[in-house]
Amino acid sequence: MTKGILTKREKEVFELLILNYTTLEIADKLKISEKTVRNHISNVIQKLGVKGRAGAVVELLKLGEIVL
Repeated sequence: MTKGILTKREKEVFELLILNYTTLEIADKLKISEKTVRNHISNVIQKLGVKGRAGAVVELLKLGEIVL
């Protein structure tokens, strides 16, 4: 996979996830609904073909899509 697989919003969601924000906190911070946050997370998990949020975070770090 190449760089740029995440949309701008997906990247924002995962950058907050790795800072240990909850779904609700991410929703509040980005001014979107919790359901939308969960949809972004699900979309990324599907794109990457991984299981769960942790797997997505690990894969995104490996791909250089997000940084700690």
